[in-house]
Amino acid sequence: MNKILIPAAVAAALCAPTAFAQSMGDTYRPDLQVGQGNAFIAGNVGRTDGGTAGRFGTGDFNVFESRDGRKTGYGLVAGYRWKVAPSFGIGLEGGYTDLGNIEVRNITNSDDINQRRDTNALRGWQVGGNARWHVTPAWYVSGRGGFFRASDNNIDYYNSVGQDLGLESGGSSGRNSWYAGVGTGWNATENFSIGLHYDYYRAKSGDVRDPVSGVEFDGPKRSTALLGLTAEYAF
Repeated sequence: MNKILIPAAVAAALCAPTAFAQSMGDTYRPDLQVGQGNAFIAGNVGRTDGGTAGRFGTGDFNVFESRDGRKTGYGLVAGYRWKVAPSFGIGLEGGYTDLGNIEVRNITNSDDINQRRDTNALRGWQVGGNARWHVTPAWYVSGRGGFFRASDNNIDYYNSVGQDLGLESGGSSGRNSWYAGVGTGWNATENFSIGLHYDYYRAKSGDVRDPVSGVEFDGPKRSTALLGLTAEYAF
């Protein structure tokens, strides 16, 4: 039930400022009338928290310290947004995010798994909704959220001495989840903006099977957050 309620709560939060935005002046794309829209493309790059984010708003973002699992992440989305109030827009988006190599825990205990291949990474496709509130013509606040399908990590897990744990994929199930994010920034022009955003990706690697015993179990949870810069160009 929580998996359903959280994206619904994000969607409600995206829509909440609409009534208040009516009285703030024509700050959102003054060249558009209410009801009109525009396509956009956006990219972001920043630091992940190394897979330590157990829930939205948590995680370790010490960018001055290098650790296994804390890597650079990036994403690219495209979409369409409608002007629903003089200072507020709501839209749809879809794209791809790569959250870099992460550190996970062993299936059977809490020991770290030494992942030695670049293919051991968290990445996936996303589709959802977004909203932007132009508090002033130059300053925006944004939110986003929706469906995220994570990669299965290729089931390439290794122990501390580099031995393959011998696990294999139990199928394509167990990888569907959600993402949500908030941000703020500067509208350099009516078409281009840049800002600081926090995005959280709830993710697992999918079901895992032990080929020796035949037992299937949930793959490692790899929920990860990305804190970084986002640039958007609106057409």
